[in-house]
Amino acid sequence: MIKEEIIDLFKVKPDKKIRLKDYHTGWDQTKELKAFGKKATKERASEILQKSIEELSSSQELLYADDRYSLLIVLQAMDAAGKDGTIKHVMSGLNPQGCQVFSFKKPSAEDLDHNFLWRYMKSLPERGRIGIFNRSYYEDVLVVKVHPELLERQKLAGEKIGKAFWQSRYEDINAFEQHLVRNGTIVLKFFLNVSKKEQKRRFMDRLERPEKNWKFSLADLNERSYWDDYVAAFEKAISATSTEWAPWFIIPADDKWATRAIVADIISSTLDKLDLSFPEMNEEQRALLEAAKKTLEEE
Repeated sequence: MIKEEIIDLFKVKPDKKIRLKDYHTGWDQTKELKAFGKKATKERASEILQKSIEELSSSQELLYADDRYSLLIVLQAMDAAGKDGTIKHVMSGLNPQGCQVFSFKKPSAEDLDHNFLWRYMKSLPERGRIGIFNRSYYEDVLVVKVHPELLERQKLAGEKIGKAFWQSRYEDINAFEQHLVRNGTIVLKFFLNVSKKEQKRRFMDRLERPEKNWKFSLADLNERSYWDDYVAAFEKAISATSTEWAPWFIIPADDKWATRAIVADIISSTLDKLDLSFPEMNEEQRALLEAAKKTLEEE
C-alpha cells in the first residue's frame, strides 16, 4: 500500500458516523500487514518513525523560516493510551524553541468566567511554530458530557442541557477550527484508540512495577468504570467534528511502536505538502549581506 492509502485507513471522512468497535486497536490493520508479520512490521515501523523524525526536524526549520503557517496537534484518548509517550518519541527531533506542549487540567476560576474555548485560544501556536494539546477543548464535549455535573461550574445561565446543547458545542468547535485553518493554522486531531483489555494491562503494569507506581492514579481507575459512556462521547464528537479542514485520525494504540510510527508519518506528510520555503532576499538585502561578508573577510 502507498503512503496515502495507509493514511486514509485512519482518517475519518466528514459526516461519517463512526463506531469505535469497527476500528481495530492492534498493529495488524490490513491483510498485507498480517501477511508481512509482526516482527517485520515492527522493524518497518521503526524505520518509518526514524525517517519521519528526521523529516519533521527539517520541516520545522522551514515552517519557522517561512512564517506563514503554524501546526496544531490535538491528542485525545482514554487513560493510558500513550499520549505522553507519543509526544516524547514523535517530537524527539524537534527544536524545543519551536514546539509548545500544553496539558490542560481542571479549569481555573478565570477560565470558567469565559466561554469554554477561551483558555485554549490563549495557548495556540504562533506562526512558524508547532503546538501540541495533550487533551484539549474536546474535553468539554467528552469528560463534561460523561460528568454533566461539571457544567454547573461553567455558569451557563440556565441553558437547557440536551441534544441541541451538545450539537451547538460541536458547531462552535467546527467554526473555531475553520477560523484557525483560514488563518494559517493546520489542525491535525488524533484519537489514540486503545482497547479496554490493553488499558487494564497497562494499569496492572503500573501497579506491579515500583518504578511505574507514580503513574497510577485512582482517578483513572474510577474513570474506567465509565468506559462505555466515554466510547459514546468520543463517537459522537469525532463523527460531528471530523471535517475537510480539521480531520480526525483514529490511531490503533494497543502497540505503542505502531501508534508512534503512524502519527509521525501523518504529521511529516502533512507538513511536506505545504508550500514552505526559505525567504528570498531582495537586491537591497543581498547587497547588505555582501557588505557584511566583505567586512568580516577584511578583519
